[in-house]
Amino acid sequence: MTTSPNPPAPQSLLTHFDRLPDPRVNRTKEHDLIDVLVIAVCTLLCGGESFNDMEDFGHAKRDWFKTFLALRNGIPSHDTFNRVFAALDPKGFLECFLRWTQSVRQAVPKEIVALDGKALRRALDKDRGVQYIVSAWAESNGLVLGQLKVADKSNEITAVPQLLRVLELAGCIVTLDAMGCQKKIAREIIEADADYVLALKGNQETVQAEVKSFLDVALEQKNRQRPQAAPVPQAAATLQAFETVEKDHGRMETRRYYQSDRLDWFADKQKWEGLASVGMVESIRQVEGKTTLERRYYLSSLNLDVETFARAVRGHWGVENKLHWVMDVCFNEDQSRARQGYAAENLATLRRLALNLLKREKSKKRGIRGKMLNAGWDHPYLLRLLGVEPKEI
Repeated sequence: MTTSPNPPAPQSLLTHFDRLPDPRVNRTKEHDLIDVLVIAVCTLLCGGESFNDMEDFGHAKRDWFKTFLALRNGIPSHDTFNRVFAALDPKGFLECFLRWTQSVRQAVPKEIVALDGKALRRALDKDRGVQYIVSAWAESNGLVLGQLKVADKSNEITAVPQLLRVLELAGCIVTLDAMGCQKKIAREIIEADADYVLALKGNQETVQAEVKSFLDVALEQKNRQRPQAAPVPQAAATLQAFETVEKDHGRMETRRYYQSDRLDWFADKQKWEGLASVGMVESIRQVEGKTTLERRYYLSSLNLDVETFARAVRGHWGVENKLHWVMDVCFNEDQSRARQGYAAENLATLRRLALNLLKREKSKKRGIRGKMLNAGWDHPYLLRLLGVEPKEI
């Protein structure tokens, strides 16, 4: 990652919003774009969700907003919020998002960056199916680095390379589930000077079968009892292992991570750019006296270092637990019906921006929902989330 270890103090979010091109013609600009955007993000920061919420929130906080916004024609209506977000160029909004996020992102060696897709389930249109958003989650920073809507009549595979090209990924470890286990995506990651850990499933059936066969045999050889003087079988000799155990509410889960850099058996090795190792995770779960075992298999550009491999695999689940879950539970994303024009995509970006603002603010030792409540109660705290000091207004 190219971020400086001691970056300059980031500019406030208002400064970044001010650079965003306004999609409206001059005769329809009754409200400044910055006013619309700031009221919208403040609404989300305080637990609001819809365009109607934005209008009501604006009226409830009108006197406060007037201390730092122009509000030339008062508070925009819910229809105005809808029209602006439907017309706003999602690429320009994403660029604004990326600039701000990069300004607050800290340099972390071998940062885990997990990419995964999420459906906007209620943003349905007669002419289109369910819309999907692919997001990039930086695990150590606790930030969404960027997000991109999957093109209509397409799938997540087409969106991932586009998102990879706009992110700063040098020195990172990029993780994807089986959806992203594609030769083209592996090449894009290597060209970005990053490493990858790609999960294998049925979409790469032949490769998965080969990797599974090799690692299962290697593990069997490793576990087999042998006389002390007997030589270690070749497959097992290159197999590194690492184990973690978690106990919680009557559940115990043991995860055993295995990694090997022996690839002479893999006929397609040269087709996967940068491929340096294969890995497996064996999960043994014990709940109420019942034991289940599951094995998952991976391709990786990482050199042999099973603890780094384990950290990457485990870190990938942050995109589900710390992003997708929060989007639905705290921001109620699955219930959003915004679908006109670019509204669904732009609101998805705005929610992830709001999450980043809440995540990076450390003065309140509370969860996301608690911080949202504090933002609604405390004007100075809400300004702090925006990166604005009271003395600036």
